[in-house]
Amino acid sequence: MKAILHKISAVVLTLLVVFSTVSLTVEKHFCGSTLIDVSLFSTTTKCGDDAMTKSSQPTLKKMSCCKDVVEVISGQDELDSKSLEDLTSVQKNLLSAFVFSYERLFKPRSTKTLAYKDYQVPILVYDIALLDQVFLI
Repeated sequence: MKAILHKISAVVLTLLVVFSTVSLTVEKHFCGSTLIDVSLFSTTTKCGDDAMTKSSQPTLKKMSCCKDVVEVISGQDELDSKSLEDLTSVQKNLLSAFVFSYERLFKPRSTKTLAYKDYQVPILVYDIALLDQVFLI
């Protein structure tokens, strides 16, 4: 269970970093006050007014009622990275103590303590299993 939670939190934090650095551009095309098209990754399609103004016949230019709105959602440009030189002496001492104690968690102990080192086994006078006719088969 602990390994699964660790993997899930790693994925969530990775996605947080990725999405915080992504920039988006949202283009909106309005005709009058009506929203016609919204686009994230491509350009918006224009309404019929733009096609009429491109005709080859000489006509009077009229004001277009269409307008394009571009919203830029900028992500984070720089990520802060710290080095060991940026740490204070107290933080360096705390870090070294943490690394030392964490490393000692996974080293096996070299000495084994025997709880019954001085225990003397009693001398058997009679073989109880033979007397009671109890045998393991």
